[in-house]
Amino acid sequence: MQEQTHQLVVFKLGDEHYALGIEQVHEIIRFAEPRSIASRQESVLGVISLRGKIVPVHDIASRLGVASEPGEQAKIVIVAAGTETAGLVVDDVEEVLTISDDQCEPVPGADNPLIDSIAKLGDRLVIQLKLEAIFADQLAAV
Repeated sequence: MQEQTHQLVVFKLGDEHYALGIEQVHEIIRFAEPRSIASRQESVLGVISLRGKIVPVHDIASRLGVASEPGEQAKIVIVAAGTETAGLVVDDVEEVLTISDDQCEPVPGADNPLIDSIAKLGDRLVIQLKLEAIFADQLAAV
């Protein structure tokens, strides 16, 4: 039986490494301060115009409870959530990794619906996020 592999876009938030499946990531752009808007969702920092389309930008660190302050290396990861496009502010995008199923484990004791699994890469751990869970409340309101 052939082992399944997945490609992940790995990014930093604070001191931790997180990842999304590469199929969920449309592009990565330099951080630009989003235009402030009123929103029912605390994680929405504002919006940006991306090639003429208005895209909401989310503070994913606050959703995960991670201390993070965008610096010079900050990026906005443009993702597809259902039929919506959104941006996630991250401290930096590090790499694209190919991992196998046996490198991923469920997260015992993690009571966070945003976390899918943890990839073990040598002595490094990369937390894989569930994009659908991040935007579940937003997509339900659409």
